[in-house]
Amino acid sequence: MDFLDLAKKRCSVREYDAGRPVEDEKVERILEAARVAPTAANLQPVRLVVVDDEDGMRRLGQAANVYGAPLAIIVCADREKAWRRPSDGKSTADIDASIATDHMMMEATDLGLGSVWICWFDPALIVEAFGLPDSFEPVNVLAIGYGVGPGKPTDRHDVERLSPESLLVDGSRAGMA
Repeated sequence: MDFLDLAKKRCSVREYDAGRPVEDEKVERILEAARVAPTAANLQPVRLVVVDDEDGMRRLGQAANVYGAPLAIIVCADREKAWRRPSDGKSTADIDASIATDHMMMEATDLGLGSVWICWFDPALIVEAFGLPDSFEPVNVLAIGYGVGPGKPTDRHDVERLSPESLLVDGSRAGMA
């Protein structure tokens, strides 16, 4: 599939067939997508917690709404391993975790799965429930599974998203032709 077609097909899914687990082969491909995602200075600070069992989903459900998905991946950044910009000390931990999450979402879409990126959660509850090391920061949760109902139309971006011109800061393409 063409990348832009795939990107337009991806949408946030908030209702899943909870009785239909994600096949192990698909989970492995999703994890591989995270593994090959670029990270600043190739320091690879991203760590993942795969949750696909009843007890794990119950514990995760105390901290986040996973919309009945049969699979969730807690995306963490090891703050001690992330690169920092020398001029101001900005950590790339969140950025690296976000790139990995995006790679996993796109792979899930390509595999015919739905997903939703979740940032509304209680990180302290996740750290406690899954015994994460002190240096691990839960950045987001990715719920994945077989969506219920029809997907969203791919042309929705024409009306729901800013135009390409609106994304540009005035003059940013000046002199380009």
